[in-house]
Parts: sequence; structure tokens; C-alpha cells
Amino acid sequence: MCLAVPMKLIELRESVGVAEVDGIRREVSLMLQPDAQLGDYVLVHAGYVIGKVDEVEAQTTLEMLRQVIGVEPAG
Repeated sequence: MCLAVPMKLIELRESVGVAEVDGIRREVSLMLQPDAQLGDYVLVHAGYVIGKVDEVEAQTTLEMLRQVIGVEPAG
């Protein structure tokens, strides 16, 4: 099973960006989704941005993931 996590794109540097979720930041490759823009919610799998989702879908998915693993959102 594969899992892509929705994260907010907070930095852009050519084909690399930084995405964040619940205070955790990860460097991500934009090679598969070069049209991603700052502030977009992106789906991250194995360090690659593989798609984009709207904020509502991202928050809904994150809430379900938090429930499954039993954690509260940061902040």
C-alpha cells in the first residue's frame, strides 16, 4: 500500500520545494508536478510531489490520518 500525505508548499527553489504539515517540514521534489505554486496543498509520496489538492480535501484527509494514528494537530 502506498500513502501520499497532503502538505502545504511553503518554499520554492526551481525543481525543489519545502512542504509542511503539522510543523514538520520536508524537502520535496517538484519534478513530477512542476506547475505547483507556493501555498498549494500538494500530495507527497516518497519525497516527490505527485499531485495537488484543494485545502478542504487536504484538511479532511489530514484529519482522517490523525484519527487513524491517534494524534492531535500541532499548533
